[in-house]
Amino acid sequence: MSPRAAWRLDALGFGEVYDYAPGKADWAAAGLPLEGRTANRETAGSAADPNVPTCTLADDLREIRARVRATGWDQCIVVNDRRIVLGRLGRTAIESDDSRSVEDAMSEGPSTVRPDTPLDELLARLERQGLQTALVTSSDGVLVGVVRRDAPR
Repeated sequence: MSPRAAWRLDALGFGEVYDYAPGKADWAAAGLPLEGRTANRETAGSAADPNVPTCTLADDLREIRARVRATGWDQCIVVNDRRIVLGRLGRTAIESDDSRSVEDAMSEGPSTVRPDTPLDELLARLERQGLQTALVTSSDGVLVGVVRRDAPR
């Protein structure tokens, strides 16, 4: 809503009127429901597996490795207490047996996509770049899940 529209609603007596500046793109990126011609398009958010292993900077890396290996995953997403993505422990970090800390072993600032990214475009990008997974986060960095290129659709 524009600031002018918000002020008009306020003038009409509506209480608690807010100007939501981020707009429609942020709404879609948050994975919230849409209407119109793109409403039924499959997206990264709808295909993301939310059950990807997660860990924190304070976790013991050896315990994380055992837990991740037991699940069949080859990565662990490092998050804070609000599930904001801080990094990723990839295949090399999970397969290793060194005694580093999570912070030393993780890749910082992993590439992410928003939930509203069209799935067909994301899968094509993964194929072009030779990648197997894409990390999906909200616009404020909260983990939604992981899209796997080879996951059944």
